[in-house]
Amino acid sequence: MDFRRINGLPPYVFATINDLKAAARRDGRDVIDLGFGNPDIPSPDVAVEKLAEAVRNPRNHRYSASRGIPKIRQAITDLYLRKFGVDLDPDTEVVATIGAKEGLSHLMWVLVGPGDTALVPSPSYPIHIYAPLFAGADVRHVRLDAAGEDSGAEPGTAFFDNLMEAWEDAWPKPRVLILSFPHNPTTECVDLAWMTRLVEFARARDLVLVHDFAYADVAFDGYSPPSILQVPGAKDVAVELYTLTKSFSMAGWRVGFLVGNAEIVQALTKLKSYLDYGTFQPIQIAGIVALNEAPDYPKEINETYQARRNALCDGLNRIGWELERPRGTMFVWAPIPEPYREMGSLEFSKYLVSEAGVATSPGIGFGPGGDSHVRFALIENEQRIGQAVRHLRSALTKLG
Repeated sequence: MDFRRINGLPPYVFATINDLKAAARRDGRDVIDLGFGNPDIPSPDVAVEKLAEAVRNPRNHRYSASRGIPKIRQAITDLYLRKFGVDLDPDTEVVATIGAKEGLSHLMWVLVGPGDTALVPSPSYPIHIYAPLFAGADVRHVRLDAAGEDSGAEPGTAFFDNLMEAWEDAWPKPRVLILSFPHNPTTECVDLAWMTRLVEFARARDLVLVHDFAYADVAFDGYSPPSILQVPGAKDVAVELYTLTKSFSMAGWRVGFLVGNAEIVQALTKLKSYLDYGTFQPIQIAGIVALNEAPDYPKEINETYQARRNALCDGLNRIGWELERPRGTMFVWAPIPEPYREMGSLEFSKYLVSEAGVATSPGIGFGPGGDSHVRFALIENEQRIGQAVRHLRSALTKLG
């Protein structure tokens, strides 16, 4: 049968590693899963307790509002003012989404279509690449670094050179640039001056900026990720996706927001009114409590991720797998050691499952520019991470 939109999708390489992991576990082997970025830290107690209370009220079992109930839109505006100094109108510049992934995917439906072009950094989180494609648009990849340059370097000038080249070469001119900092998978971090330059680039070209701020609160060593909306004039061209998934460890709850340019936010709001009735209302009520009553919970989560980051990075460096500690995200983007680089990231990830009992995400799954790396997710405790490092040391016999 001929299906629409999915026939051109490549094989999902992460599924290959999941299948190997499952087969190994069926054989009784212990596989330490550092692949899928599925947070293992519990959600805030106050949110869980509020959910249990709200779900017992039958009034909350009815259809909710696709745009989000008023108090949750007010709660996110309060957070943006408190944390970033950004003033948002909860009625025109905020719409609740069923997680950031849903928000981004449906946003592309109102921003691009057949014949349009979107720009996406390379490598990128897969939905950033495929959401424009599902909407019928073409995608042009923009390398985060210079060709051949280690991606651990600050994106800086190289990205803007690559962005200008992609803009000049594209026809028709791109309508949208999707980006996300701190960046998944590369963990790249930028400052407000970098964001300012990006907004200036977009305003001069009538280009819409879509910033997926999934790791807004997951940062270390004194680094504070900037919101793109902190840039003066950003609302003219930019919208931002904020989610409770990583910040409050509420992944399965599916609570996200699109904020920023009122015209774009209202376009998504109109589309969603035809597509859904919003997140289950007790979850929205619990999300309000998380935002208002657990504002320091992201700091507690960061302490856990930072300890895990240190355990993994320091451990890998000790065994000769050299890399730097990332300043943001819940990941480590590790260059494949030179003796194994010719394998490519998929074969190397398969090797790590079979020989070390450690699951990682192959970089090729994040699009062009990722095949020289694998991604570790910090979703196991420090003891298990230490165990993984020991297994890797035994398997990677060719390391210095």
